Amino acid sequence: MISCIAIDDEPLALSLLENYCSKIDSLILRKTFTRTSEASVYLNKFPVDLLFLDIQMPDITGIDFVKSLKYSKLVIFTTAYSEYAVEGFNLNAVDYLLKPITFDRFEQAVNKLHIYLNMLNKEMPENDPSLFVRSDYKLCRIPIREIKYIEGLDNYVRIFTEYSKPITSHISLKAINERLPGNKFLRVHRSFIINSGKDISYSNRNIHLGDKRIPVGVSYEEKVKSFFRTD
Repeated sequence: MISCIAIDDEPLALSLLENYCSKIDSLILRKTFTRTSEASVYLNKFPVDLLFLDIQMPDITGIDFVKSLKYSKLVIFTTAYSEYAVEGFNLNAVDYLLKPITFDRFEQAVNKLHIYLNMLNKEMPENDPSLFVRSDYKLCRIPIREIKYIEGLDNYVRIFTEYSKPITSHISLKAINERLPGNKFLRVHRSFIINSGKDISYSNRNIHLGDKRIPVGVSYEEKVKSFFRTD
């Protein structure tokens, strides 16, 4: 299920989106907003997967609103003005719907969204498996072999790799864990997943990975001990 909100200063446009979303089983429209400021407050408390967002808003444009968000979101822009299309796609929007929006065109945008999400979750090639995440409005490919550990912080994660700075993505640790090959990664804490194929050691309820010390949660301790057990 894909959770979403809709932001538009026209109540009739919001009613139309509500109607269209109700016809798509994979979408759940959490709330609608006529002001971006109210939507921003909501998103800080209740993250969603997708925004349906009008560009011509009274307080701030939809383009600037997306740029102002602390964490990247999947976005489908809705607008009556085609001249914003290029800038919208420069933000890696999933799609750009011109008003008046027909249900067929709306459904096409949702299908495009599913294709994108399937690409993120596609089966990884055995010779060089990778993890795909969105970061800074871009799709990032991270080779599995390069990941050292992943830290969960509220509603986003930081992925630490061998050759680049940490990559931040707005996704839960649970969701990222489901995308990782289970035979290569070990969740050791409610906030940490480690690459078990790296040079690691365990002592005093801590995983030592280079100069990084990662705590082992009480509920994960037996699993970690079992992993390091040699008898």
